[in-house]
Amino acid sequence: MKKLGFLVNPIAGMGGRVGLKGSDGSDILCKAREMGAVPESPRRGIQTLQVLSKIKKQIEVFTYPGAMGEDEARGSGFSPHVIGSITQGATTAEDTQRAAREMVNQGIDLILFAGGDGTARDVYQAVGQRVPVLGIPAGVKIHSAVYAVTPRHAGEVAIRYLEGKLRLQDAEVMDIDEDAFRGGTVSAKLFGYLRVPEEQRFVQHAKSGGIRAARESLVGIASDVIHHMIPEWLYLVGPGTTTRVVMEELSLANTLLGVDVVCNKRLVDNDANENDLVRQLSDRRGTIVLSVIGGQGYILGRGNQQLSPEVIRTVGRENILVLATKEKLVSLDGRPLLVDTADEEIDRMLRGYIRVTTGYREYCMVRVES
Repeated sequence: MKKLGFLVNPIAGMGGRVGLKGSDGSDILCKAREMGAVPESPRRGIQTLQVLSKIKKQIEVFTYPGAMGEDEARGSGFSPHVIGSITQGATTAEDTQRAAREMVNQGIDLILFAGGDGTARDVYQAVGQRVPVLGIPAGVKIHSAVYAVTPRHAGEVAIRYLEGKLRLQDAEVMDIDEDAFRGGTVSAKLFGYLRVPEEQRFVQHAKSGGIRAARESLVGIASDVIHHMIPEWLYLVGPGTTTRVVMEELSLANTLLGVDVVCNKRLVDNDANENDLVRQLSDRRGTIVLSVIGGQGYILGRGNQQLSPEVIRTVGRENILVLATKEKLVSLDGRPLLVDTADEEIDRMLRGYIRVTTGYREYCMVRVES
């Protein structure tokens, strides 16, 4: 019998859809709840456990009480060993660290944890490289390379590792200053390395700091977008330096790390959250304008959760516009673009080839996977 640690940060990712760009800090968490945010990580942890149910008889699951893993494990048909104690509804980073340390003391073969970059930092501070770990993506940013591509992929990778089919590699634990991030500045820092199962297809890469694309290429991309804008049509311009040039060429203020709404080449809404977008799309058609995360290839599900499954479903796959320089696509080394919307139906809808604008009247077809 293999021993599997299962740990959930119940507040991870709550700031995403409401446009808060993270959930670190009690003030931000309270604001997210006031805005109607709901926990994302429990559901994503359950998706991983559903995959792991295939080997339920071959593993012992150790977890923390209530919302930190026990609820999800029991709800998925497991009979976990519950260790430690928490204050329900008021979990902290210290709870995550304590849970991870106690799992090491149980002789765990692998710790699966659901959260974001802050959770990865907590796990790293608690266990270092003493035990293999794998992250279930449930945060907003997820710059770190310790996460599976999707929750279901986390389950598949865990099974293969526990069956002795995968080696381990050192993977970066990255995090950013969320206050600076909300102000439009990305300041990422390397905190250390965790030991993670090596699987190039299903474990994501660390986010790169961006490729220094020639200004002419970016302006060409922006010019193509502007040339094809339809009157009275909403354009939901997602975060990123590539999409920012579209706003600059329109002489409009933009939110580098948020979603802005443009209509008739004028700014309609700045830094919109999910509810804002749903409301505005209720009586108008729209297009989602996306950039590609360098080094990872994500176009949806990392840092732009305001573009929720409901928003994507309303807009339709045919009205998703992806922008990337040729250099950024080359840097992916043949890997596909990725989506992880937390909605399996939407992820399936987005699979296949999509046209990417790489310059003025320059396009290429790139495969999308979930």
